[in-house]
Amino acid sequence: MRNAIAAAKRGRVVRVSLTAVLSIGVLAGCGTSDGPALTGAPGPALSTAPSRPAGSPDLGAAEEIAHGIDVPWGLAFLPGGDALIAERDTGRILRISAGRAPEQVYQVPGVVARGEGGLLGLAVSPQYAENQYVYAYFTAENDNRIIRFRPGGPPELLFDGIAKAGNHNGGRIAFGPDGMLYVGTGDAGQTARSQDPASPNGKILRLTPEGQPAQGNPNPGSPMYSLGHRNVQGLAWDRAGRLFAAEFGQNRFDEVNLIEPGRNYGWPAVEGNGGTDRGYTEPLVTWTTAEASPSGIAIAGDTMYVAALRGQRLWTVPVRDGTVGTPRDVLQDSYGRLRTVEVAPDGALWVTTSNTDGRGTIRPGDDRILRFPAR
Repeated sequence: MRNAIAAAKRGRVVRVSLTAVLSIGVLAGCGTSDGPALTGAPGPALSTAPSRPAGSPDLGAAEEIAHGIDVPWGLAFLPGGDALIAERDTGRILRISAGRAPEQVYQVPGVVARGEGGLLGLAVSPQYAENQYVYAYFTAENDNRIIRFRPGGPPELLFDGIAKAGNHNGGRIAFGPDGMLYVGTGDAGQTARSQDPASPNGKILRLTPEGQPAQGNPNPGSPMYSLGHRNVQGLAWDRAGRLFAAEFGQNRFDEVNLIEPGRNYGWPAVEGNGGTDRGYTEPLVTWTTAEASPSGIAIAGDTMYVAALRGQRLWTVPVRDGTVGTPRDVLQDSYGRLRTVEVAPDGALWVTTSNTDGRGTIRPGDDRILRFPAR
């Protein structure tokens, strides 16, 4: 069943009040899983609180956890520290742990991998120890959608109707400190969608774990948390629970934004800075597209880590009290295109390369998963 967001009158775009209304359809799928169950890793339920590792990652001590992965995109940790990796083009979900070969644990049915689409973001339920749910965002035949599944069980459709295209599919999903599921979407190549309150595209959405609009959203009954985005592929929270998002620019500037409910971040009227006189929210950080093209972001302590695709480097950005310091780049040209970065339960930083995505130069062993231990 398709989700429909009722059309709403559009007024002047200035920190708009969101007026869309969503009706959700939930559908039980008929896919099957492959490989071992995901329940083998002991440990407490994964917390959605911002990570507070004992020390910062040692970026000079890279450890290759896995190689030969087909376009790794989503990355999420299970209780106990093992990781789940989404292969964009195959639709497979792999379980990865240090010292062991990757093993397939699920095959997401219905993935249509064309252009930038395919199996994208992953998230693990905050109550995984109790309910064993894993969430996935993927491109299907007609749209982008979100499912959840248990090991060995069929997928359950939670949210669909997010327009797809060869690019700008967004795809990052993550549970916030409030236990809600946040979703970064793209404009799917149609810039007007980002300012259209009747469209879920070009937005950050905030959903319940069941795929419904979360209570406390800017407009009751609407899934939209913020709008005016071009293509969001990075979501992370700081110690105080503030949400930051990475966003691809078009030809000039990429951004990291501090996301606040109901704010309008300007696309397509603004790329980078310069929109405050029209009521748009300014980015915290901008880079040229050649320096960044940011996808995943993560925050450990007082540092934000931003994975750069075209820029082929990892940006480190000091973050304190919702403000940022001067970015510094590391790992430039060391591993090629970097897609996803996440902080593990033990404080280590995990980074995925993205050289097999059709836009990179493939190096022997690509694509690989790297681990940088906490100091």
